[in-house]
Amino acid sequence: MLAVVFIGYSAVAARLGRWSITAPMVFITAGALVGPHGFGILDMATDLEAVKIIAEVTLALILFADASTLRWSEVRLDASLPARLLVLGFPLTVLAGMLAGWWLMPAAGWAAAALAASMLAPTDAALGLGVFTDRSVPARIRRALNVESGLNDGLATPLVTLFLAVVVAEEGAGPDGWLAESARELGIAVVVSAVVGLGAGRLVSDARRRGWTSPVSEQLAVLATALLSYAAAVAAGGNGFVAAFVAGILFAAASAGRLHQATEFTEDLGLFTSYLIWALFGALLVAAVLTHDIHPSAIVYALVSLPLVRMVPVAMALAGTGLRPVSVAFMGWFGPRGLASVLFTLIAHESLETGGLASERLIEVATWTILLSVVAHGLTAGPLAAAYGRAVTESAAEHRGPTLETETRVRRSLSAR
Repeated sequence: MLAVVFIGYSAVAARLGRWSITAPMVFITAGALVGPHGFGILDMATDLEAVKIIAEVTLALILFADASTLRWSEVRLDASLPARLLVLGFPLTVLAGMLAGWWLMPAAGWAAAALAASMLAPTDAALGLGVFTDRSVPARIRRALNVESGLNDGLATPLVTLFLAVVVAEEGAGPDGWLAESARELGIAVVVSAVVGLGAGRLVSDARRRGWTSPVSEQLAVLATALLSYAAAVAAGGNGFVAAFVAGILFAAASAGRLHQATEFTEDLGLFTSYLIWALFGALLVAAVLTHDIHPSAIVYALVSLPLVRMVPVAMALAGTGLRPVSVAFMGWFGPRGLASVLFTLIAHESLETGGLASERLIEVATWTILLSVVAHGLTAGPLAAAYGRAVTESAAEHRGPTLETETRVRRSLSAR
C-alpha cells in the first residue's frame, strides 16, 4: 500500500508543492489511514522490530550524510551566524524546552522533560523548503539555517542517548549505571568513527586520485562507510548514531572534500527511507494521539515550543550581530522539528516498553510538537520567505558575507522532500 502512495505522490509532487503540501504531510496522513488506528492495513504489532531497524538505519544515513556533505573550508569563511546558533542557541533551546516540560508536566520528571527537549531541539531544513528556494531571502541567512540543520541533529544525539538512558533506568527497564554506560558508549563510538571515517576517507580518496575508482564505486563506498560506522560501533557496544555523525565529519576531512558528489546515492537512499519513516510516524504515533485521550498539557507544550522555546534562545544567541529584528524572528521561527525528531521519538517509543507516565507523556509531547511543526512550517515557508525577502534591503547586514557554494547548497535530496 505504501508503494502505491510513493507512486501517487511522485506523480503530483510538484503540483502539491505549489499548494504548500509537503511530502511529510502526505506520508503522515497515509500512514495514519493505513495503520492500526485507521483501516488496519499495516499490522504494526508484528512489525515493531522492522520499524526500529528502519528508523535506526535512516538516522545513521542522515547523520553521516549531513556531516560529510558540508564544505567546512567554506563554512569557516562565514561561520559567525551558524556558530552562534549551534554553540549558544542549541543548548539554550534544550534548556528552554526542558524548563517548559518541567513546568507543564512536573509529574513526568526532569529526565523526561530533558529527553523531550533534546529530541525536539534538532531542526529540519526540509520542512522549510520555501526558505531555501526563494532567492530573495539573503544567502547568508539561508546558509546559516542550512548549516545549523545539518549539524544540530548530531549535537542532539548524545543528549538523547544520555537522557533516554536515565528515563529507562527510572522506569526499571535498564541498568542503574546509566551514566557510566552512556560514557562508555560515546567513547567507543568516537574510536570506531575515527578508524572507519578516516580510514575509508583516505582509502577512497587515494584510490580516486590514482584513477582506480568509478563514480558508481565511490557512491557505494560512501554508503558502505555510513553503514559500517554505525554497525561497527553497535557491535563494539558503542553508540552507532554518534559514530555515524563523527565518521561523516572525519570522512569529509580525510577526503579533503573531493567526494561530495559520491554522497548522492546515500542521500537518495536516506530520502526514500525518510518517507517510510514519516508514514510509520503517522501510523504508529500520530493516529494514536489523535484517537486516544488527549492531554491538554501536551498540546500546550507543542504550542509553546514552536514560537517560544526556539525563538527566544535564537534571539539571545544572535544578539549583537547587527541583524534586524525581522531577521532574528525569521530565523527563530524557521527551526522546524522534522525527521531527526521523528527518528528519536520512534527509537524512544521502542526503548520505553514499560508504559510509565514519563514515557507516555514525552512521546505524546514529541508527537504533537512534530505534527504541528510539519503543518505550520510547511504552510508558512513560502509566504513568509517571500515577505521577508521584500523586507530586507541589499545594504543590510543580512547580505554580508562571501558568495559560496554552501550558501545555496541544501542537501540535494531536500528539493524532493
